[in-house]
Amino acid sequence: MASRRNLKKHVNYIAGELFSECMINSLYVPGTNKEKADELMSKVLEMQQEFISRISHTQPGQVKQYYKKLHEDLCASIKAIADGIAALN
Repeated sequence: MASRRNLKKHVNYIAGELFSECMINSLYVPGTNKEKADELMSKVLEMQQEFISRISHTQPGQVKQYYKKLHEDLCASIKAIADGIAALN
């Protein structure tokens, strides 16, 4: 169970960093589209909720494949949000 707890902490940390990056861009970087920044912040919160839920409810049986798929999906979500942050300016 400790690895699930650590994984949830990592997801929360990543989501917090992405959210604060959006917030900093929205508040302090001139020329940033605030509506897009708000959309990205809501996407970050949705991503966090989705992955915490997925970690909490692991499917029995093929656990290794389940977490491999979860890791791939998490990386893809992070990349999409990071690309969105880069496109704010």
